[in-house]
Amino acid sequence: MLPKDAPSQPSEKPRRGRPRGAPDASLARQNLIRAGLEHLTEKGYSSVGVDEILEVAKVPKGSFYHHFRNKADFGLALIAAYDIYFAGLLDRAFLDGSLSPLARLRLFATIAEEGMARHGFRRGCLVGNLGQEMGALPDGFRAALVGVLESWQNRTARLFREAQACGELSAGQDPDALAEAFWIGWEGAILRAKLELRPDPLRNFIKMFVRLFEAGTAG
Repeated sequence: MLPKDAPSQPSEKPRRGRPRGAPDASLARQNLIRAGLEHLTEKGYSSVGVDEILEVAKVPKGSFYHHFRNKADFGLALIAAYDIYFAGLLDRAFLDGSLSPLARLRLFATIAEEGMARHGFRRGCLVGNLGQEMGALPDGFRAALVGVLESWQNRTARLFREAQACGELSAGQDPDALAEAFWIGWEGAILRAKLELRPDPLRNFIKMFVRLFEAGTAG
C-alpha cells in the first residue's frame, strides 16, 4: 500500500556547514525516503542494502550519511514517513462525514486495495513487512512499529464508537478490542494478497468483518 508519490518526513535541521533548508538536501532526502519505501514495502529490510537505495534515488553515499546515521536510522525514518502517509489514508476514509461508519470502513478497504493494485500487489504494508522480520531488526524498531499500529487501532476504535452511536454496531461490542482484531486480520489479508498477487484476501476479509458487524447488531 504505497501512493504514486511516496511520502517524506519534514526536512530535518541541517547540520553545521550546510545552508538551512538547502533545496538540494531536501530533495535528496525525499528521494531517499521514496526509494526506501518502494523497496521495503516490496522486499523488506534485511534484503535491501543502502547501495541499492542510493542507486534508485540517484543520491551519493555522502548525502545519505548527511541525513541518516546508518541504515537503522534510515529504517526508523521510513517507519515515521509511512505512518504519516497511512494515517492520512485512514483519515481520508474514516473522517468522511458523508458516509456511515460502516461505509467508511469499506471505503478504506477500497482505497487500500487500489493502492496495492497500482503496483501489481507486489508491495505490502511496511509495518507488516517489518513485523515479520522483527528478530533481525535493530533495537528500537519494535517500539516504533507497535506505536504505529496502536495509532491506527485508536483511529479505528473511534470509528467503531461512532458505529455504536448510530446503531451500526452493537453496544455490547468493545470498540478497542474489535479494532485490535481488525488490524490483526487486515495485516494478514495484506500479506496473503501480496503472496497471491490478487485482491481476493482483502475483499474476503472486509466482507467477513462487515458480516460480524451486522451479526452483532442483529443479536
